[in-house]
Amino acid sequence: MEFDSSNSSILIKKVDEDDIRESFKYHPSVWGDYFLAYVSTEISVAEEEELGRQKEMVRKVLAQTPDHSYHKLEFIDAIQRLGVGYHFEEEIDKFVHFIHDTYLEYSSKDNDLRTVALRFRLLRQHGYLVSCDIFNKFTDGEGNFKISLIKNLKGMLELFEAAQFRIAGEEILEKALQFSSNLESLVSNMNCSISTKVKEALKIPILKSSNRVGAKKFISIYQQDESHSEMLLNFAKLDFNIVQKTHQKELSDFTRWWKDLDFVNRLPFARDRMVECYFWALEVYFEPHYHIARRMLTKIINMTSILDDIYDVYGTLDDLQLFTDLIQRWDVNALEQLPSYMRICYEALSDVYIEIENELEKTGESYRVQYAKEEMKKLVRAYIEEAKWSYNKDMPRMEEYMKVAIVSSTYMMLLTTSLVGMGNLVTKKDFDWITSEPLLLLASATICRLTNDLVGYGFEKKSTAVECYMNENDASKEEAFAELGNQITKAWKDINQECLQPMVPISMSVLTRALNLACATHLFYLEYDEYSNSQANIKNIIHDVLLEPNVMI
Repeated sequence: MEFDSSNSSILIKKVDEDDIRESFKYHPSVWGDYFLAYVSTEISVAEEEELGRQKEMVRKVLAQTPDHSYHKLEFIDAIQRLGVGYHFEEEIDKFVHFIHDTYLEYSSKDNDLRTVALRFRLLRQHGYLVSCDIFNKFTDGEGNFKISLIKNLKGMLELFEAAQFRIAGEEILEKALQFSSNLESLVSNMNCSISTKVKEALKIPILKSSNRVGAKKFISIYQQDESHSEMLLNFAKLDFNIVQKTHQKELSDFTRWWKDLDFVNRLPFARDRMVECYFWALEVYFEPHYHIARRMLTKIINMTSILDDIYDVYGTLDDLQLFTDLIQRWDVNALEQLPSYMRICYEALSDVYIEIENELEKTGESYRVQYAKEEMKKLVRAYIEEAKWSYNKDMPRMEEYMKVAIVSSTYMMLLTTSLVGMGNLVTKKDFDWITSEPLLLLASATICRLTNDLVGYGFEKKSTAVECYMNENDASKEEAFAELGNQITKAWKDINQECLQPMVPISMSVLTRALNLACATHLFYLEYDEYSNSQANIKNIIHDVLLEPNVMI
């Protein structure tokens, strides 16, 4: 994730601070104190009891549905996409283990493209390395997918989603993606229900879909499906509405915290994006039982946004070097050396880490704070390197740029921080794994960086991957975009590869956070910088997810 200052017109240079304030402004928060009104939001006993009753009804249907049936595949997939899979983790794991053990038996006999593709995708989603050769049965004598399959719209859609989980070297899935992309030209002739599914998939496939946004959209799509389970739909709506109340109450608390800091007046040059930062953390983990982790991550994301603006658009190079050195020492006794705006930022940042440490001391996990701080130190070292490039008007080579920019994407730091409050689901081994910078995380950070750089091209005044590639290779903008797009595609394949068992020696809980963080970036930088410019699309998305309850049938 990168807090892109894409509309910046200020290079880091020695100028008067007041001049900067006059010449540079981000738009104010679109939310203000709106969520303060939700301070008394409560979930009633009746709602909790009804949720429990409906949950047991869904569990009963799960138990009674034969494991070998297509209906069970579809039911499990719907449970996950509706955002209620966290209620049935044991049942889902047991079922996925079953379809893995019987994969060759059932897939070899099954000639229905929709069933084969769905079974394959569910297994890949859960980290099972199953062969994609099963799709060869749907090709002709020349190895191309049979033209007749184009009429099977639901099968084509499942094939498209399955192909997203391809890894390097899987040529049949490359062909599957190319073939199933024909759906785009067929949308206009589809009925409403299937066309909505196809449009959403082509825009954001399941692999890259963020959890709350994806769940809210799928609730609407699932309701249009004539074969939907009304019982499951009602349960998903009720669960979403109850969880939404939890999030509203949390946002009320965060709004009060942010208002007390008064950064709007004390640091007027910085982006005021508290709600957007919370939404980012929400997409990493929405489940109510992660409320402590979500609180920690939200506050660090907010502070990182302030840091990013200090390094990108406000600080002089001399002050930035002092600030960087102080953070490396984590020295509260040297604050008098800094200008007032940096003292304000550092004191608030320090307070957040102290709060986190106090929370973790209750469970004997305070060692985790040091991992988080070390990643923050790495981040500001990357920030100062980028500041020097801007100050000296240097254009680094791609290799040099990416080495720094992968760190400044903030992905590594935020992933580490996201694990700090997850309790016994995370171990010291998981933090050491992140510190080793494995391929999964480098690939995810690459996606965050390059996605951000592509949407920021033409606005950023500091070096980005686009300019670096163009300069080094004497390439056009179109050539640079094509190459960086290919690198993003390769990075997603690397993520898919690394998420397969037993490639990565960590739990699915940690892998899920790693993937969710990449998906959150995809959401905010899909077409343009939705973080800095949060007045349009992302505002509507947040409103839909956090303020609009689902209408019960």
